[in-house]
Amino acid sequence: MSDILFHYYRVNPTTWFYLSSLLAIALFFKFSRVLSVRNLDLAALLLLAPGLLALEYGEFSASDPARQLGYGWIFAVSALLMLRMLLDSAMVRRPLLESNLSLGGLVFLGGSLLVFLLANVVVTAPEEEDLAVAEAATRLEAREPGLDADQLTRLGPGYPLLFLLPQISTQRLFSPDAAVPAAGEPAPSGRREVHAMTARIMAILSQVAIVVGMVVIGWRHFDNVRLGVAAAVLYLLMPYTAIYTGRVDHALPGALIILAIAAYRWPMVSGGLIGLAIGTIYYPLFLLPLWCSFYWERGIRRFTAGVVVTLAMLVLGLWFTAADTELFLGQLRQMFGWIFPSAVSLRGFWSLPGNDAVFRLPVLAAFVAMMATLAIWPPRKNLGTLLSCTAAILLGSQFWKAHDGGLFMAWFLPPLLLSVFRPNLENRVALNVLEADWFPRFRRPPDQLAA
Repeated sequence: MSDILFHYYRVNPTTWFYLSSLLAIALFFKFSRVLSVRNLDLAALLLLAPGLLALEYGEFSASDPARQLGYGWIFAVSALLMLRMLLDSAMVRRPLLESNLSLGGLVFLGGSLLVFLLANVVVTAPEEEDLAVAEAATRLEAREPGLDADQLTRLGPGYPLLFLLPQISTQRLFSPDAAVPAAGEPAPSGRREVHAMTARIMAILSQVAIVVGMVVIGWRHFDNVRLGVAAAVLYLLMPYTAIYTGRVDHALPGALIILAIAAYRWPMVSGGLIGLAIGTIYYPLFLLPLWCSFYWERGIRRFTAGVVVTLAMLVLGLWFTAADTELFLGQLRQMFGWIFPSAVSLRGFWSLPGNDAVFRLPVLAAFVAMMATLAIWPPRKNLGTLLSCTAAILLGSQFWKAHDGGLFMAWFLPPLLLSVFRPNLENRVALNVLEADWFPRFRRPPDQLAA
């Protein structure tokens, strides 16, 4: 970026936190209603950043107390946000609280933020350790000697081919230029450079899809494009987004989930996107009971068909790329997370000294109970319920996730932000908005869409 803009330097996460927090307050804080729920939501969202900064400091200084503080802070704020999402369906009165900036100003600001965030992805080189992981995945895919299928289990369950892509950290609190090769150093070549370029492209497309999906939901389903644009701008302002813009495993599942919500009137398309999200990172699997409950009155067969067909295509992709049956079975096991909680390798909060991994089991049990409860309550779900409960389930999965649980905020932030800005959506139920046949027409007469 400095080659294009003279003496351009990236804003480090700490400075971004201060500037973006002030800008978010100026844009979305309702000064005429200080005790409104919107203001409380905004405060809770901004409180996620101090935990990220403490965690970044702990990683840099190898300080377990700092990492413990960072994870504890993030989990405490995430618990408040999850409780807020669980109570969202009971908030029937939802006064229209628009942003303090006009629609044109929001579009200009959001477009500018998106360009600068994506430019950081383009100019940032993956770190050597991340390229080494991609190289190990490539060698595993080629079935080279000295590697076994369990070497990548430390990355957690998910689509094995996704691990071919290195992680790209676009913002660093300490040594911000560490990810950029020094002058005279050879750049990664061959297949590693291909993986790095593919990771950049997928990260950019995923972030664009998240923003576009949020705007489309505001335009098509909220009947107010300004609400969708406001939610997208707040997502781009979050310090988390600036730090993890280039992480494909963060952004890709979030993009698929928000696109599935945008396409909820086409159950088979929505099911295909949820199935793709399940295949890539596994954890959206726990959304199936909620989404099946939403489509139960109409569309359940089409939604289920979309999920099954997509997962079958991903399995076939593994079959044709695997060198032998043993490798295929190992990759299939990793894709669907077929491993006991006590046998999984830990990284993040549950690997810190003093955090006994045995306590993951009651947390997991409480999560399963919450997931089952949301599948049956409320009995008739609308789009607002689908948004808030989807965010709650994805938030809940962070507490027991064995690999960096709590940091994958792009999974739940888009539906959470849309829940914060949404109007009353009680008439957006499957029985009212879905066609009865398998191949719905693109547009229905307005009188048939009435509640």
